[in-house]
Formats: sequence, C-alpha cells, structure tokens
Amino acid sequence: MYPVAIDTPEAVAFETFDDAGAAVARLIDLYDRSIAFLNQRLGALVASAAPEGRVRAFYPEIRITIDTHARLDSRLAFGYVQAPGTYSTTVTRPDLFSRYLGVQIEQLLKNHGVGVEIGLSDLPIPLHFALLSDTPLSFEVAERLGRPLRDIFDVPDLHVTDDAIVNGTFANRGGVGPLAPFTAPRVDYSLHRLAHYTATRPEHFQNYVLFTNYQFYIDEFIAFARAAIEDPASDYESFVEPGNVVWRRGVAGPVEGTAPVRLPQMPAYHLTRRGHSGITMVNIGIGPSNAKTITDHVAVLRPHAWVMLGHCAGLRNTQKLGDYVLAHGYVRDDHVLDADLPLWAPIPALAEIQVALEQAVAEVTGLTGWELKTVMRTGTVATIDNRNWELRDQQELIERFSQSRAIALDMESATIAANGFRFRVPYGTLLCVSDKPLHGELKLPGMASEFYSRQVGQHLRIGIRAMEKLRAQPAEKIHSRKLRSFEEVAFQ
Repeated sequence: MYPVAIDTPEAVAFETFDDAGAAVARLIDLYDRSIAFLNQRLGALVASAAPEGRVRAFYPEIRITIDTHARLDSRLAFGYVQAPGTYSTTVTRPDLFSRYLGVQIEQLLKNHGVGVEIGLSDLPIPLHFALLSDTPLSFEVAERLGRPLRDIFDVPDLHVTDDAIVNGTFANRGGVGPLAPFTAPRVDYSLHRLAHYTATRPEHFQNYVLFTNYQFYIDEFIAFARAAIEDPASDYESFVEPGNVVWRRGVAGPVEGTAPVRLPQMPAYHLTRRGHSGITMVNIGIGPSNAKTITDHVAVLRPHAWVMLGHCAGLRNTQKLGDYVLAHGYVRDDHVLDADLPLWAPIPALAEIQVALEQAVAEVTGLTGWELKTVMRTGTVATIDNRNWELRDQQELIERFSQSRAIALDMESATIAANGFRFRVPYGTLLCVSDKPLHGELKLPGMASEFYSRQVGQHLRIGIRAMEKLRAQPAEKIHSRKLRSFEEVAFQ
C-alpha cells in the first residue's frame, strides 16, 4: 500500500521569543495561516476541485525548557513550572486569548529568565473547528465526492479532547509536560459549545461570571446593564444579549446581531468593559447537570471568578425568607462530578471571594457587624440532584444534612464550586432563602411573586458589587494557591 499524500502548509521552524507581545503575535500569525489554508482547501473542494490525498494543518505551540531547580517566589499561584524539563501547550484562537496569553507568557519570561519557543505543533486542527464564521458543513459536498469529508480533512478526536490535565491523569508525551490546563482541541470544543448553549460568541464573555437559576435575575441584570451603558459615570462599554445583539453607549438601538426566535438552553448576557473585565451573567436553569455543563465550557476562557447567585431552601428554623446564605462549605449530593473529582476531595472556601461577597452584602443592605447576621448566615450548602426530595422519606436526608451542619439546600452550588476547584477558577456562592420546606413554608406561586419582587433586585446588586470588588484586585491575588495540585501547570 502506498502512503497517502498529505497537503499541508509550508513547514515553519520554532523560534525563540523573549518578548510576550511578539510571541503572541507569532501565535496569531501561525494560527491564521493554518485556518486560511484549511478554508481555502475546503472552498476548492466545494467548487468541485477535489484534492488528492489528505488535507491537514496544525495548531501553533508554545514550548519552554527549564534546566534548574532554583526556587521561585512561593507566593505565586501561576506563572512558573515545577521542575527542570520541557513543557508545552497547543494554542487555538490566539486572537481571542491574546491578553491571557500575554500575561501567562510574560510571567514565564519574568520568573524563569529564558525565552519561549513558538512554532507549529504536530496536532492537526479539525475542520469543524477551522470553519470561518458560522459556515456549515454540507452533506451535499460529501455526496458529490462520493466519500466522507473525514477521508480528506481531520475531524475532532476525543482522545485529545479531554480533561486529563486538570484531572491529573495526563501522561507525558515524550517526556514533555503540559504548560496549560487545556489542549487546543479541548478549548475549541468548548468555544463551540458555548456559542450553542448561550447563543453568544465566546469573545463576548467577560472575566467575572455570575450564574443564576432564575430568569428573574436576568431581567434585573438586563435593566441594570442598559442603565449602566447610558450612565456617563460608568466605564462599561456595551451590553450583549443572545443572538449577539450588541447595544453600545450613546447609540439608540442595537448595532449588530439578531435576537433568536427562542432563547437557547442557557442564555448569556454580557456587560462589557475594557480588557474583558466586565460581568457576564448566565441563566443556567435548574439542576446539577446544567451547572456542570456550563462550567465545563466557561472554564476554558480562564475567568478570574465565577459566583452562583440563586435561591435555596433554608434548613434552619431561625432563617427567614429573603435571608442570604454565604457558603463556606459544600455537601456534594449531586454526583455529576463523581468520576472527575472524588467525593473525599474538600472544596474549600476562598478568602478573596468570601470577603468580597460579605462586604458587598454589607454595602448594599447598609448593615454591618452584628446586625449583618440578621440577614446573612455563613455555613454549609448541600446540593442535591432530586428537586422533589420532599416527597420521599426525609428522615435519612435530614439526619445527613444535620450532621453536615448544612443550613441551605439547592441543586447547583456545590457543582459550580467543585468545578471551580477542579478547573482552578476562583468560585463562590451567595444564595437567598426562598422557601423552608422543613418548617411548612413551601414555594407557592403567591409567596414567590411577592418574594421575587422584593428581593431579587437587591441580591443581584450584591453580586455585581462583589464582582466589582474582585475586579479592583490584581488577578494574581484572586487566583488562590489553594487550587493548585502537586504537579501544576504554569498557566492559570
């Protein structure tokens, strides 16, 4: 059998850079070349000029080699490798991640004093991840060729699209260690999933993310965002809704995008600010599966923080409807992450997030010190996967929750926190008590309407204020060392 001819772009040798900006520019150039090559070849194929053999282009790669055990600043949470050796990562969408890549590379250069190498990897870019804009793959092309497109182009390969690095199950390939938490195909996969689930492009996502399980919060966020971009004193620049509908300061109507006929599964809304330092809010709906799905994908954007704002069942008789619960511990009774993060792994509270949330509650409510305890309680939140847990024998559940010292029960918070722990994304939870089923206060329609109209606006303002407080801190202080494992990658 004769070898199959492979049509690839011209080979490019690795080049060493000691300037982060120049390194990122090189990554962008290499990636753009590969994407243009694949799209050009696909265009020729659509025009019936079928190529001979296979068509293949490659992701760019960053490499660094360290030859010393010299100890670095032990306070650092990222920006250094653990031991001598060679480390690398493949890169996708360097245009989207230019600021992030610049920070990570600059930290490596500063901390290790050696250059980084930029070149082309040997990892092919799947055609699905290379298409320009929203170009669909047409079945007619394959039918006209009489052969599957995968016979010509590379397609997504699940063997290199996984969470082995963040889960700690990565096997070094040729003695080369990982430099970043995700491979390029894993990032590409999530970028496409984000666009699908949220109906907004990944480039609109901001570095401070609020998750909620109720549309009421989204309605309040929309009102807040539109007022913010009209406020001359505000530094927010635009507001983006599903369908990539963009509202800009000083313009009467949307400047681009089309609202979808129906909302996606988890609609996202983005109040943008320079350098992606604004706030994104996502209505994830109800349940731990949704919570895992959205955080699996948002994680590749490497946000500086994500926080859950939602409703919960208060488990203590001393709580009132409308009280706040600041989670400092979690009972993971949802089980959706059991295969990725063992139940025995503790999910610690992160001081930076906790302080920002508590200070925000104090500022928005006007209460401090002992008085603040009348509206907020810090404690354990239990997350369960059965919304109708009240309809079964409750004794065993109540006993376990009592032993855990749980003060609130919901269906998303522990999942979001656990995935933040797993993905090294700073996390937090501030819930609002909307019912007390153990004490006869069920969430009924009349009670709910009164509660929502009174409490949701304040709760959202607290979440926004907390994010603004976190934004005022240097990113390296927010990214906690608590989230680092024994052998950690250099990129945060």
